[in-house]
Amino acid sequence: MTSTRQSYNLELESLRNDILEMGRLVADSIERAVQSLAEQNIELAQQVMAGDDEIDNMQVVIEDKCMSLIARQQPLARDLRIVGTGLKITTDLERMGDHAFDIAKITGDITGQALIKPLIDIPRMAEMTQNMLKDSLEAYTNLDIALAERVCQADDEVDNLYQQVFRELLTYMMENPRTIGQATQLIFVTRYLERIADHTTNIAEWVIYLVTGQRIRKN
Repeated sequence: MTSTRQSYNLELESLRNDILEMGRLVADSIERAVQSLAEQNIELAQQVMAGDDEIDNMQVVIEDKCMSLIARQQPLARDLRIVGTGLKITTDLERMGDHAFDIAKITGDITGQALIKPLIDIPRMAEMTQNMLKDSLEAYTNLDIALAERVCQADDEVDNLYQQVFRELLTYMMENPRTIGQATQLIFVTRYLERIADHTTNIAEWVIYLVTGQRIRKN
């Protein structure tokens, strides 16, 4: 029985490590997508878009592991929460990867154009979302409810910055119609970053559920 439980624990640990690796890939993808935009680096943007397949493949691997564990081990109580939250977290991570892909695609759309404004707030917004993701994964690793709560609170700061940049870009569009195309694309970028922050908040909420068994909605 002991060896069976040890083997089961190793499978759960492998699942956790896969989720953390997927999170690392997503964080790197977000960082490089925003970098490609700021530098108008089409090659880097293409690397981000090509790398999305690896993130998608990891989701499939993790989902298969979760379903196999449910079928073979029939987990209960906390073990079931570990597997269930694994499925939910990977879904949020995959969607974040999709948004990094979307940002990289916009790099391709505006590369060669003079930027209508220096990209200061968008990289700052990206840094905030990356810090949220790093903290949410750390909270998942350490089962740290307090850190998960701080991630949820940080989402308000991202929302406020999103609204600020949105209003600023609208002003550019109203003052100069020739900026509408690029300003619209940059609004999409901020919206993608805001959604990334929302998905990161979801991960923090799942960490709280994993530890306490109680569902909360901070987002």
